[in-house]
Amino acid sequence: MAINPTQIFPNDLRPRVAIGFNLPINGNSVFEPNYQTREAIKNNLINFFLTNPGERPGNPEFGGGLRAFIFSQIEQDNLEYLKEDIQNKIIQNFTNIILNKVEVLQQSDQNTIIVKISYSIPNTNINDELELNFN
Repeated sequence: MAINPTQIFPNDLRPRVAIGFNLPINGNSVFEPNYQTREAIKNNLINFFLTNPGERPGNPEFGGGLRAFIFSQIEQDNLEYLKEDIQNKIIQNFTNIILNKVEVLQQSDQNTIIVKISYSIPNTNINDELELNFN
């Protein structure tokens, strides 16, 4: 019988040790630190998808490139392609994440695309959802 113990990230147990910083950067200081792995993973996803490939020096392949779709026509075919693209990029670049659901929704009256990514981290109690709005 296999036992899958729950993993605990050591830094989550050290309340004064920051793991990363929150996005967007708009607090009273330059960086607002975060202290939980759950928030660090969410911020890593935000950073990845809002970075265009070629934008990061030394790592030209990094980035989800979602901003390239901002001025695209909102059609069902484009939304399906975007959904598949997001799924593939998460599978390729975030091997520690299990995708539960990816939704790409449109609000035609507001010319907005909403991307919802539901994910979990195996062997932890981390289940979370990320929502990105493009208008």
